[in-house]
Amino acid sequence: MNENLQETEIVKRGFFARVRGWFFTGLLVTAPVLLTVYITWATIKLIDGQASRLLPGFEKSVFGDIPGVGLIFGVLIITVIGAIAAGFLGRWVIRFGEAILNQMPVVRTIYNATKQILETVISTQSDAFREVVLVEYPRRGLWVIGFVTGITKAETARRLVGTNVNVFIPTTPNPTSGFLLFCPKKDLIYMDMNVEEAVKLVVSGGIITPPDRLATTSSARKKVKSRGATKKS
Repeated sequence: MNENLQETEIVKRGFFARVRGWFFTGLLVTAPVLLTVYITWATIKLIDGQASRLLPGFEKSVFGDIPGVGLIFGVLIITVIGAIAAGFLGRWVIRFGEAILNQMPVVRTIYNATKQILETVISTQSDAFREVVLVEYPRRGLWVIGFVTGITKAETARRLVGTNVNVFIPTTPNPTSGFLLFCPKKDLIYMDMNVEEAVKLVVSGGIITPPDRLATTSSARKKVKSRGATKKS
């Protein structure tokens, strides 16, 4: 009798364990999809709401009920502004507007800083946020992920010894905040992972670890060599 009860309990536990495994498997499959759809939809609705405020009568028009039209209009407007700014009249208007902004004490600081950052990041020749490094911080034996934003220049470089690099250290789980370090280039460890993989590592708090490309490449080469040796034999 006791043996039958134990067998029944084992069967129940096995069944509930399988159901729990199926639930977590379904959660892993559906959660990323649902979050992606929700974030995308919320972003489109936010941009459409801003477009309805900037464009009079947009919300009451036929296009106001179509999701994503505001995003398309925003892209078109920015493209048209860029085309106008590339001409002589556009450059004159921009210089005139910048001259007015430069007369405002607080506004000119925000405008010039934002403009310089965007010009540096968007520039095709910029090396900002293209290299991932390990920095020994805040003490010896502890390491953090950092992003190289450029070579240290101007007065900062003049007052420091040797070749130094500007490194942005992101915080977890919000990588948009962080702090700037001026690090000697010889003290940095340059990583093979790309920026996207490093951001995933930082945001997840170390849960999502990118694969070691060097180890994967070396193992693949060993497999190819072993296959070649087998064919020859």
